[in-house]
Amino acid sequence: MINYPNKRNTNFVNNINYSNRGMQLESDINFANKYYLNNNIAIIHKKPVPIQIVEVDYPSRKNAMIKKAFYQTPSTTDYNGIFNGKHIDFEAKETTSLTSFSLRNIHEHQIKHMQLVMEHGGITFIIIRFKKLNRTFLMPLKNFLIFHNRAKEGGRKSIKLEEFCNYSFELSFNFKVRLDYLTIIKEYESEFL
Repeated sequence: MINYPNKRNTNFVNNINYSNRGMQLESDINFANKYYLNNNIAIIHKKPVPIQIVEVDYPSRKNAMIKKAFYQTPSTTDYNGIFNGKHIDFEAKETTSLTSFSLRNIHEHQIKHMQLVMEHGGITFIIIRFKKLNRTFLMPLKNFLIFHNRAKEGGRKSIKLEEFCNYSFELSFNFKVRLDYLTIIKEYESEFL
């Protein structure tokens, strides 16, 4: 609390707005990646989606708008880069469910890509945010494959929140980094190889 000369009290902590924090997973990851880059910790970037632009409306150069485009190839994962000499590759998803995450949100070609990364010694995982609960989990690919294989064998096609609690690392919000996922990778690297 700060007392200004006009005797008005201001409590800055109560003025912080947390309302949108659970709705911006990509923004939080990008913020962390920028922090990692600026502090020479890692180089990790969001991969652009490969699209072929077919039609553009040019009312002016400043206001050009893509009218028609299509995906050139299926994208692999959202992010990749390098940390401590290891390739990092991961997918990030949000769910509005309060109880589970549908496996349909991660596509087969993405899983195959992550498996190849892991086979070649890279570190790969998924980050899942339960938006309404404002809880974010980092699950190593080998743990994700337990649930993926269960679904392929006719089992449940989702991962329950309790299973995330048991098979993942929960990420806490950090003002300096927002989502410091690399601390988990560094501390528990063997869980990802």
